[in-house]
Amino acid sequence: MKKYILALDQGTTSSRAILFDHDGQICGSAAQEFPQHFPHPGWVEHDPNDIWNSQLSVARKVLHDSHIDSKQIRAIGIANQRETTVVWDRKTGEPIAPAIVWQDRRGADLCAQLRADGKARRVADATGLELDAYFSATKVKWLLDHVPCARERARHGALAFGTIDSWLAWKLCGVHVTDVSNAARTMLFNIHLMRWDQDLLDLFDIPEAMLPLVVSSSEEVGNTKAALFGGAIPVAGIAGDQQAATFGQACHRPGMVKNTYGTGCFLLMNAGRHPVASSNRLLSTVGWRVDGETDYLLEGSVFMGGATVQWLRDGLGIIDKSSDVEALAVSVPDSGGVFMVPAFVGLGAPHWDPYARGALVGLTRGSNRAHIARAALEAIAYQSAELMLAMQKDARTPQRPIELLEVRADGGAARNDLLMQFQADLLGVPVVRPQVTETTALGAAYLAGLAVGFWDTREEVAAQWACERRFSPQMSAERRAELMGLWGRAVERSKGWAA
Repeated sequence: MKKYILALDQGTTSSRAILFDHDGQICGSAAQEFPQHFPHPGWVEHDPNDIWNSQLSVARKVLHDSHIDSKQIRAIGIANQRETTVVWDRKTGEPIAPAIVWQDRRGADLCAQLRADGKARRVADATGLELDAYFSATKVKWLLDHVPCARERARHGALAFGTIDSWLAWKLCGVHVTDVSNAARTMLFNIHLMRWDQDLLDLFDIPEAMLPLVVSSSEEVGNTKAALFGGAIPVAGIAGDQQAATFGQACHRPGMVKNTYGTGCFLLMNAGRHPVASSNRLLSTVGWRVDGETDYLLEGSVFMGGATVQWLRDGLGIIDKSSDVEALAVSVPDSGGVFMVPAFVGLGAPHWDPYARGALVGLTRGSNRAHIARAALEAIAYQSAELMLAMQKDARTPQRPIELLEVRADGGAARNDLLMQFQADLLGVPVVRPQVTETTALGAAYLAGLAVGFWDTREEVAAQWACERRFSPQMSAERRAELMGLWGRAVERSKGWAA
């Protein structure tokens, strides 16, 4: 009987389930979008039950459509949208409020106050993170401050907090856990001591009783309830989506880099077995913990990547479906001098401006929807190029003379050839697209499979990585510098708009 690993890839706009065989090949997949809620400017919410129901639905669908039963699934791996925060009642299992999504900016004023109080350095030293509303701590505090009796109930152990991995593990297995990669994104976890930081819990007034147990990224944490899939299946791998994608891209050695082009864009470099403090406002974070060994990453985050294309579709209505954007963009030779800064929810690294807002500059009477579509795609590449420049500065120190040779690309927008070529042009190094672009799910599958012996070693899974297409830079250094300079001018116009 052939065996498989089932990966649950719970993303910001959709839930996916993908079956992988021992060769790391996709044997079945299913996906389902779920509603997004924007109750106030800068607020982004999900219904946690929409997340669970969509994830369960696609998991059941892929098993049904592939004619596979639970006995053929060796393990389940979870990859999840990070930082998104859920608080639920331990007895009923029901959320006490909507989930606050990673993109949500309602904690920006609190962060500004804490920064004014001199707390940013303490946060960065312990967590490797910027003091920013992006992370979970301000979201938990907001819920405890605004849901009646929530903090008192939390202190008495009646409430549970978790990121989406915790929420899914609870619904699947009835366990309250999170892995080290997700814990590291809460702004409450000390990445040096590898434990919850009591000083930070006190700073945000978050009771320790509501926190999950922190586990490794590759270990059995529980078995699914038999009624869900017709039999119990071990849940054996958990990682935040970007860490999972980095693992799935086989970036297992220091200096290897991947960029995920999803709802946001996330550039990560393997930093080895010790965290690296950035001098350029990047994040130092936990990659994964496997067999008792922790790998760290250096990360830059772009809040609006593929979501920019969704805005063209849903907000402006200039395309019918996201995949139409490339054909529209290539219908013009360039953006016609138009630059889009998609700071709809502020700017992430290296700017960290929660008050920035979207800008469209350089418009003339000759500008049309094709120029705007091309500017939107190019904005994704410009933002990622900014991250790479910052990362190269951090990496090119006497202590860390790491030379960037290539960037491995994944995520939905990585299928866009125009975007990939423009990205290579801006970076000045090749961008490589793998044969299996579902690397987030693949990484979760690898972590789960390693825990149960489906694969034996990291070397075995790394050997399965294969290139589908390599995009080599074609732009001159002078033109690259000119364009990045114009981009910088456009970004400056978007900053501080909502302050």
